[in-house]
Amino acid sequence: MGPGSHLSEIIQLGIAVGAGGAVTGILAGLFGIGGGTIIVPVLYEVFRYLDVPEDVRLQLCIGTSLAIVVPTTIRSYWSHRTKGALIRDIVAIWAFPAVVGVALGSIIAATAPTEIFKVAFVVIALGLAAKMLLGRERWRLAAQLPGRALMRVYGFILGLLSSLMGIGGGAIVTTILTLYGRSIHEAVAISAGVGVPVSIAGTVGYALAGLPYQSLMPRFTIGYVSLVGFALMAPISTLFAPLGAKLAHALPKRSLEIAFGIFLLAVCIRFLMTLSGAR
Repeated sequence: MGPGSHLSEIIQLGIAVGAGGAVTGILAGLFGIGGGTIIVPVLYEVFRYLDVPEDVRLQLCIGTSLAIVVPTTIRSYWSHRTKGALIRDIVAIWAFPAVVGVALGSIIAATAPTEIFKVAFVVIALGLAAKMLLGRERWRLAAQLPGRALMRVYGFILGLLSSLMGIGGGAIVTTILTLYGRSIHEAVAISAGVGVPVSIAGTVGYALAGLPYQSLMPRFTIGYVSLVGFALMAPISTLFAPLGAKLAHALPKRSLEIAFGIFLLAVCIRFLMTLSGAR
């Protein structure tokens, strides 16, 4: 392979990272998610080209994804807050148990087989997509949110799953809240707020978890967090987050639910392809 083809591939990867950053920002504001399901596959190709060992490649993608969504979720949070849609009491209840879940997920993800996380993600995402695409108003667990004890359990679960998947937890938060009668617009705003502590804690956890494997990493990384990947994608995704938030408040409720469900189905297809051996 000559120098020209190497340069062409680098340019293509750069374009992919930039486009992924733009899509990530829009999704963050539109659905209250950090966009990790877009970031991880893009980074996987980047790190594959850089010959990062398979044993640590996915962990590096997840840790870097969590770092990238930090500024995106913060920007999305402020965008929703200015519209008065954020419910701070719920964010406060979920924040600490979510961080505890993130810490446990960081430890597990550093050692467990990646296939386990992919299967779990597909199963959960399919359930979430079914709720959004086929659900009706009568699909409720209750008419109002449960007590603080169960809410803290939900917070721990969303933090754990977010850490294992490299996401900000928006998909999980949105589904929980809509099952308890909250509107999709309100749920999206709350998920943006919860995504801030989740993504920050996840970044720190993966940075620490990857330190023993630093010799296997490419240059300019801290544990499982690539500073280069963060520097390339984070500014673009942060720039586009307000556009997604604006769209979220402009779209009808059902249109937003359908778009969210289709997005989750696309994520499932991506993970199933990797499980079948597609690179």
